[in-house]
Amino acid sequence: MTPADALALAAPHPAALTAARRAAGRGGNAMDAALAAAAALTVVYPHQCSLGGDLIALVHAPDGRVRAVLSVGAAAAGTDVEALRAADSRMPAQGPQTVTVPGVVAGWAALAEAYGTPGALAAALRHAAALAEQGATVSAGLARAVRDNQARIKADPGLSTLLTGPNGRPVTEGDPLPQPRLAQVLDELAADPWSFYRGAVAGTLALGLRDLGTPLTAADLAAHRPECVDPVEVELAGAEAMAAGVVGVKTASGEPAGAGPAGTGATGNAPMGGADAVDAVPAGFRWWAAPPPSQGAVLPALLAAAAGVAERPSPERTRVLAARCQDASAARDRLLGDPRGQRLDLDGLLDPAPLADALPPRPPFRPAGDTVAVTAVDSSGLAVSLIQSVYQTFGSGLCDPGTGIVLHNRGSAFSLLPGHPGMLRAGARPPHTLCPVIGRSPALLLAAGCQGGRAQPQILAQTLPALADPDADPDAVLAAPRWVIGARDIGFEEQTLLAEPGSVPEVTPAVSPGLPVVVTPGPSDLAGHVQVVRLTRDGRLDAASDPRADGGTAHLAADTSAAPRATRTSRTAGNTPEGTPV
Repeated sequence: MTPADALALAAPHPAALTAARRAAGRGGNAMDAALAAAAALTVVYPHQCSLGGDLIALVHAPDGRVRAVLSVGAAAAGTDVEALRAADSRMPAQGPQTVTVPGVVAGWAALAEAYGTPGALAAALRHAAALAEQGATVSAGLARAVRDNQARIKADPGLSTLLTGPNGRPVTEGDPLPQPRLAQVLDELAADPWSFYRGAVAGTLALGLRDLGTPLTAADLAAHRPECVDPVEVELAGAEAMAAGVVGVKTASGEPAGAGPAGTGATGNAPMGGADAVDAVPAGFRWWAAPPPSQGAVLPALLAAAAGVAERPSPERTRVLAARCQDASAARDRLLGDPRGQRLDLDGLLDPAPLADALPPRPPFRPAGDTVAVTAVDSSGLAVSLIQSVYQTFGSGLCDPGTGIVLHNRGSAFSLLPGHPGMLRAGARPPHTLCPVIGRSPALLLAAGCQGGRAQPQILAQTLPALADPDADPDAVLAAPRWVIGARDIGFEEQTLLAEPGSVPEVTPAVSPGLPVVVTPGPSDLAGHVQVVRLTRDGRLDAASDPRADGGTAHLAADTSAAPRATRTSRTAGNTPEGTPV
C-alpha cells in the first residue's frame, strides 16, 4: 500500500490515540494507525468492543476505489431454532444463545492484508498485549458501565474475575485492569491472527464457548470468512438528490440488486492518489455505506432527504428528516437480513416506503453501549471508517475465562418470526447496526462513523451534510445538538423523539401524530459519538472526535513520534515535513 507523509485519526479513547501514534512512528499509513487504535480499544473498552465482537469497515483506497469489509459472524450450524421459538416469541437479549461467531480479528487481518504495511498488524497486537499485561487504567466510561451492570457482572464468573479488583470490590476509575489471559491471546494472534479461527486460540475458545452453553463449535469458528464487497451509494448535487442507487450489491442469485430512481451505476473510480482523490467525481457529493446485513443500506435515503430540504427553513428540515428516519427505521426492521441464501428487498431499504402515520415496531430491549468507531485518512488518499462492537454493554454478559474474551450478543438481533428476512437460521448472519460511511466530492474526502446503535443512520444524516463543507469546522458540527427517534432502544416504551436542547425548533410541525418529543437536560450519549477525518483538495488534513465521548484526535507524520493533540480537532496541510498539528 502506498506510504503516506501524514495522517489524521479520530478515536474514542486516549489509548487508541497512543497506539495510532506508535503505528505512524513505525512508518505506518492510515490503515495501520486505525488497526492499532482498534486493537488497543479491545483492551481498554471491554464493555463496548472486544476480540469477541464483529467488525464492519469502509475503505477508500488511494486509487479512489471504495470497498466494504464485512466481518460479521454467523449463528452456529447447530442452532436449534425451534427450541428458542418454543421458549419465547423473541430472541433472548443476552446469554449463550445470543453469541455468534466473532468477526473482529478476521476483519483486522483482511484489512491489514489489503491495505496495511507488512508487520504493522503484528506490532499493533503486541502493543495491545503489553497494554493488557500491564493493566490499562479503568476509564470513566468503563467505570460507569461496571457500576451500572453489577448484577450482570456478578452472574458471570468470567466478567466478575475481569472486573473485580484485588480488594474484592468492583473496579473504579483509575484502577489498573490487568488481563493476563487476553494478553497471551493477543501475543498468539500477533504471530498468526487466523489462529483465532483455525489454530490454538480457536481450540481454547471453542472449549470455552461449549462450557458457557453456546452452540458454537470449532467448526463454526473455522468456517468464518470476512467479505470484501461493493458498498451502497448515493450521489448528491447541491440540495437535490441527483441519483440514489446500490452499486455492485449482489443477491443470492448473483444478479445486481435493484436500485433507486437512477438505477444501478458504476462507482466512477478513476486512478488517482493523494489530494487528487477528491477530484474523482465531476460534481456533487458521493456517499458510500455498508450493504446488508448492515443497516447502512438505509443511509442513502436519509442523506438524499437531508439534501432535498437543505434550503428550506429549519423547522421544515427537521420535520421532513425526522419523518424519513422513521420510514427508514421501519424498513430496516421489516426487510433487513443476511443476503446470503435469500433475496432481500433492497429497493425497499434504499427507498423506504412512507409509514403513513403508522408507528414502526419496537425493539425488544435497549442495546446500550454497543460500539466504537475509529476513522483515519492519510495524505495518499487512503481513508478508513472502522466500527467494531459487542452490541449491548458487555455483550452477551459472558466472558470466556480461558481467553479473557468478552463475547458479543449480536444473535439477539435475529427474528424468530417465520419468513422474516432476519430470521434466525443456522449459519446466517444477524441484521447489523454498524454503519461506517465514506464521502467524496471534488473538494473533499471524508470518513465517518459513530456509536449509536439503531440510531446510527439518523445521527449521520444530521452531521454528514455539514461535514461535507470543506470550510466547516468539524468540531463545531459534532458539538451541535442532535435528536434521535426510538423506543426501548433509547429508554422509552413508545416511539419518542429524544432531543438535545436546541436540536428541534419549537415551531417544528409534528413529525407524525402521537410522536412525543422529550428534551434532554443537555448533551446525551444517546445522540451518538461521531468520529470524522477529512482530506481537502489542497492537502489539508483535519479530524474531530465527538465531545460526548472520551476520545480525541491525532495528526501524525509517518516518520515521527509526535504526540496526539490534546484538543479534539486537528488541522494541518497533509504534506508538511514534520506533520506538526497547527
